[in-house]
Amino acid sequence: MAEKSYRDAIREAMMEEMDRDEKVLILGEDIGVYEGTFRITAGMLKKYGPKRIIDTPIAEAGMIGTAVGMAMFGLRPIVEMMTMNFSIVAADQIVNHAAKVRYFSGGQVDVPVVVRGPQGAGVQLSAQHSQSLESFYGHFPGMHVVAPATPADAKGLLKTAIRGKDPVLFLESAALYGMKGEVPDDPDFTVPFGKSRVAREGKDVTVVSYSRMLQLSLQVAEKLSQDEGIECEVIDLRSLRPLDMDPVYASVAKTHRAVVVQEQWKPYGAAAEISASITEAMFDELDAPVARVTGEDVPMPYARNLELLATPHGPEIIHAIKKVMYANG
Repeated sequence: MAEKSYRDAIREAMMEEMDRDEKVLILGEDIGVYEGTFRITAGMLKKYGPKRIIDTPIAEAGMIGTAVGMAMFGLRPIVEMMTMNFSIVAADQIVNHAAKVRYFSGGQVDVPVVVRGPQGAGVQLSAQHSQSLESFYGHFPGMHVVAPATPADAKGLLKTAIRGKDPVLFLESAALYGMKGEVPDDPDFTVPFGKSRVAREGKDVTVVSYSRMLQLSLQVAEKLSQDEGIECEVIDLRSLRPLDMDPVYASVAKTHRAVVVQEQWKPYGAAAEISASITEAMFDELDAPVARVTGEDVPMPYARNLELLATPHGPEIIHAIKKVMYANG
């Protein structure tokens, strides 16, 4: 184990897989000479050369379409989106081609392409660059949607994505790139998709989250434990498709209360699906309605003070926890 940043864990995962398998390559805008907007690909062009670190034009649909073709012919391309918001330009290639080729081919053709890059708010990138797209991509069958919350999971889940047979939307939180944590050095360390984990044990209320909001939920859980003796059990979903709800159900059976935290806008968000699943499966166990904590339903402001108002923070989570415990006021 060694302490690494979220950014370096992602970089290390890709380099280890490129060293392990010559079929792995990376495409993207400004990833070679410029070394990436967030410096994820720093030094890679020099090490692997222009045939494996490919600087592309500003043409996301072309990038994804090219990668899908590469994957169908046996390569393992990773496409870096400068921001996942730009993947919307390539949505047809992602949801109508990458996600459906195996179905259309009767299972004969794999599409092992990974589309990865930053998403979410917290770094003052305004309305077109701060969206969270997990519920959009999670709606479509045929691909995996992954949202790691820790450096270790960022590395382990990305290696699983690169080694797999299916297209993967690998959603990195731009606001987590500098966060550090313990990461296994083992080059064969992987984290499977569809395996949620208990990030913190507790007895009073279940808090369910992923990506950056998981870190915020853990901070709130520690504060409530220290200040008020409320013990939150925090569940890290890790992946949204496949979605592993079994640890959530087991936790709710113990605590009888649930709060779901997401960064997205509230309408039609991932928290809605998660909350509905809890209610459908565990209705008789609930002592209060499932609560959701979400971002405000507005385009993301550029001004830092307004960006802070538009995204979830500790007080909102604390309010929701106390609400399901009937402890407000």
